[in-house]
Amino acid sequence: MNNFRNNRKNRFKSNGERNFRKRPINGHKNHTDFNPNSDFKHRNPGRNNQNAAKLIDKYNNLAREALSSGDKILSENYLQHADHFSRILSLQEMNKIRSENTNVIEQNFNKEIEKINTDKDKVSNLSTSDKTD
Repeated sequence: MNNFRNNRKNRFKSNGERNFRKRPINGHKNHTDFNPNSDFKHRNPGRNNQNAAKLIDKYNNLAREALSSGDKILSENYLQHADHFSRILSLQEMNKIRSENTNVIEQNFNKEIEKINTDKDKVSNLSTSDKTD
């Protein structure tokens, strides 16, 4: 009746299994999942969920606050971040303009092709009508 002997094999985990957690089968979370000391990690730590214009405003406001508190270095750091996102925004706008221009060029190209094809059809119709006469 010594149950502790049966549980001995699962007492220690190997190095590869230390961070592995199985999902609960019934869908309920364990009380350890809500532990504030658990290792919480963002899915994409290098990415943020805001667009470039919002990030420019955010970093400009942070730079203004840092400058008002007297931290010039942190303010400059935030201004560099804002400058980075302003460059990204300008590149996005340039790419958008380019894509619109290429669409206009493609539309004109397609119109020219259609015009050439209709002209060829007219010529071929004329040549076949001459042969039948």
